[in-house]
Amino acid sequence: MGKKIVYLLAMVIALTMPGLLFAGANNHYVNGLEGIKGASVPPPGFYYKMYNVFYTADETMDQNGNEQNIGFDLTVYAMANRFIWVTNTKFLGADFFMDATIPLLYTDVSITAAGVNDNEFGLGDICIEPLGLSWHGPRFDAAIALAAYLPTGSYDPKEAASPGKGYWTGMATFGGTLYLDRTKSWSFSLLGRYEIHSDQEDRDFTPGDDFHFEWGVGKTFAKTWEAGIAGYCQWQVSDDSGNNATNPNVHDQVYGIGPEVSVFIPQVKMFLSLRSLFEFEAEDRPQGNTTVLTLTKIF
Repeated sequence: MGKKIVYLLAMVIALTMPGLLFAGANNHYVNGLEGIKGASVPPPGFYYKMYNVFYTADETMDQNGNEQNIGFDLTVYAMANRFIWVTNTKFLGADFFMDATIPLLYTDVSITAAGVNDNEFGLGDICIEPLGLSWHGPRFDAAIALAAYLPTGSYDPKEAASPGKGYWTGMATFGGTLYLDRTKSWSFSLLGRYEIHSDQEDRDFTPGDDFHFEWGVGKTFAKTWEAGIAGYCQWQVSDDSGNNATNPNVHDQVYGIGPEVSVFIPQVKMFLSLRSLFEFEAEDRPQGNTTVLTLTKIF
């Protein structure tokens, strides 16, 4: 049934935005988490973001992109609490920022052919991003950052719905938003992330590196509303390694696209955004739908 079979088919989670998690074969970062203006960091201040991520999939694909008839069904809900501090400190003309994301996960997975039927709720792997720089120009925003996922979530190789992945991940982030008119009503953004994983606990297995990029095209209406299209791509770019790596040279991938809408409520200094992204061209991993409802509070 391809590499990672029961265990990695089920471990489709790991919430963290910079840090969130899930919806991937080995990746910690959750595809589709940011969407429109995903590479734009707010001005100096303190912010709280709550990501509510819903992922469902009733099919998983082999290395050639064909559905495997194994009775696969997966439902994931992840609530990631992200705390962001954009300081007044400047470096190379950029604002210095840092953040941390604490995820809570519920996973329900079944694989009929393998006799798997498991569900679990718990703390996931926390993401710490201590180094970030963000720039703002008349027609652009840009950002770079370094983060790490800590193996804080409970992990058991015999439990398919374990909320933790059992390994560390280092992640580099880079991206930018381009405003297509002087009033900044039209935007186009690209946000890239590169993940490097450590050895997995209790198994002789090290996942290959993952590269993600998210994109979004948006239009602002009536100053407080924004709508557009968002999407993502993810590729495994190096081989798995270790004695427990099955078909190590088989790499997973997935693409997603869908609509997004957001609104700013000035009376309470809060943003709300909703996007729903549909996956396609998946290989060696599940293929489903990701819906993200995000609340952002300005303090």
